[in-house]
Amino acid sequence: MSGSSASGCLLDKVGLICTFIVGVQLFRWLWRVLYDNFVAVALRLNAVNLKQMGKWAVVTGASDGIGKAYAEHLAKKGLNVVLISRTKSKLDDVAKDLEKKYNVETKTIAVDFTDTRSIYHDIDKQLTGLEIGVLINNVGMSYSHPEYFLENKDKDHLYDDLIACNVYSVTNMCKIVMPGMVERRKGVVVNISSTAAQIPSPMLTVYAATKSYVVKFSEDLATEYARYGITVQCLLPGYVVTNMSKIRSSTWMAPTPLKFVAEAMKTIGVREKTTGFFPHTLLVGVVNFIDGISPAFSRWLITRTMMNIRARALRKSVKS
Repeated sequence: MSGSSASGCLLDKVGLICTFIVGVQLFRWLWRVLYDNFVAVALRLNAVNLKQMGKWAVVTGASDGIGKAYAEHLAKKGLNVVLISRTKSKLDDVAKDLEKKYNVETKTIAVDFTDTRSIYHDIDKQLTGLEIGVLINNVGMSYSHPEYFLENKDKDHLYDDLIACNVYSVTNMCKIVMPGMVERRKGVVVNISSTAAQIPSPMLTVYAATKSYVVKFSEDLATEYARYGITVQCLLPGYVVTNMSKIRSSTWMAPTPLKFVAEAMKTIGVREKTTGFFPHTLLVGVVNFIDGISPAFSRWLITRTMMNIRARALRKSVKS
């Protein structure tokens, strides 16, 4: 056998081995996607019976959007619900509706989560004595529209409020509610982050950073308190039809809050970190795939998208 033939044979073998390895990795990736998003959820593997966690659920940011949808789904399962948000009239309306539809008890606490001074003492006092099995840390705030870090007109107040609402609230609500869960050795905590924490998010810099805190906090909290029977989940939704997103009509990528939460609740106990909604998982996967191939192009593309959203928002504000 000539030298060139031997070399060609060796290259063929190397090529086959490389093809096999790539094929195995692709199969593993595809199976992981299918298992995490469909198989495990459908089979309810490690799913949690929320009703057995305790008599009460606490939901922050409960007057609208995702928080309100969580409150409704939890009440539908027979849990009494503590609704916490800023506007008392909205909270009272939600509470009356839940009591009428699902024959559960409710309690409302009106506080402004951008105030970090005294609200948590008040919340702690009002929650005393309740057997709280589920905590949904949903309250949050974002920019009115994408904007450059130094060009936000209200940056001196806005950034402080973002950190207070998105970081302090999650930390302090866990500090208030989790001791009872530890004592009973069971409970569920769902901390709402955002897909902005998983993908490049220029022009939403501080918002995305606060949501990244929620991810890391949740991951390590889950590890610390698993031995006490407490399930900690970090939920990272994309766009949902809410006041915060300013999306008014649902699409396959932007569901209604009720539809989103119905899907997300199926993952409690199944996934510690998830978008909760497969189209959002797909979006994150595509963006990260592009970023893996060309980080510069990925950031350029997202920045252009944000600039277009910013331009439309500014035009609307001028017309109004």
